[in-house]
Amino acid sequence: MMTINKIFELRNQGRTVEAYEAARSIYATDKSPYASAAMFWTAVDMLKMQVSEGHMEEAGKIYMALERLLPNMRDGKGWMHAALEKCQNMIEEGDKQAELLTERAPHLKTGVWGEELAAAYLREQGYIILERDWHSKHRDIDIIARQNDCIVFVEVKTRCSRDLGDPLQSVDRQKQKNLLRAINHYINYRKFDNPWRFDVITIVGRMGTTMPEIEHIEDFGLYYR
Repeated sequence: MMTINKIFELRNQGRTVEAYEAARSIYATDKSPYASAAMFWTAVDMLKMQVSEGHMEEAGKIYMALERLLPNMRDGKGWMHAALEKCQNMIEEGDKQAELLTERAPHLKTGVWGEELAAAYLREQGYIILERDWHSKHRDIDIIARQNDCIVFVEVKTRCSRDLGDPLQSVDRQKQKNLLRAINHYINYRKFDNPWRFDVITIVGRMGTTMPEIEHIEDFGLYYR
């Protein structure tokens, strides 16, 4: 039979779900201070896990259960109140991140759409696509293609309109510096000795509307090249 001591051992081992389910089972019939403490702390662990995984609805349910549980707890040193306050802050921050992702979703969809158009455009021009969205640590290269013997690294910039300026302006010096590092990493990783160049493709338009404007700037000068 599972004991309270065993539940706290599971907590220390990071076995959050097991500890939480065991505490719930015991707490259903045992409302003693020790069983209540196990229920509280395993629920706190479970809430943190749900927030970290983006399950904000489940985290909110656990938080409400903790609020109901706390008034019946012995909390002379205030640790439980402090833990509950931290849980509230975590949920608020998690909700903000979820809202931010929702706001960014249309932008992300536009970017993916633009890269698909750019790849299709390059194929029509006779390029062979080697890689898409290649990552080097926190840097990435949108498209890597080949034209004859030349390896072409392509940055794709997509905008719904030019209201905020030409999309080419976002390929600034810092962006170019990061791109050059990623390009060098790719060349060393693949052990290429081919000639190479860096291109930019800008796309201005909206999904589901008329054909967007596509501009292909070949051999875009990298300041750090």
